[in-house]
Amino acid sequence: MKQSRLMSLVESLINVLVGYGIAVVTQILIFPWFGLQVTPAQNMAMGGIFTVVSIARSFALRRMFEAVRVRRGERQSACRR
Repeated sequence: MKQSRLMSLVESLINVLVGYGIAVVTQILIFPWFGLQVTPAQNMAMGGIFTVVSIARSFALRRMFEAVRVRRGERQSACRR
């Protein structure tokens, strides 16, 4: 079954939102190990920037793989004729 663009976006958003929470907590724990001192607002802003990039990346990759799957199916259908 083919996944719609909307469902691809919804899946990507949920995936990235969960990742955002994990990333912010990880940054809070890891940044001090590297001597990085950031405020909670700066931490959340950096997480937000990475989140936007991650949404775009995830959506683009999902659509690319869906296009490959559809093309492969079309080729297989053409070969059977």
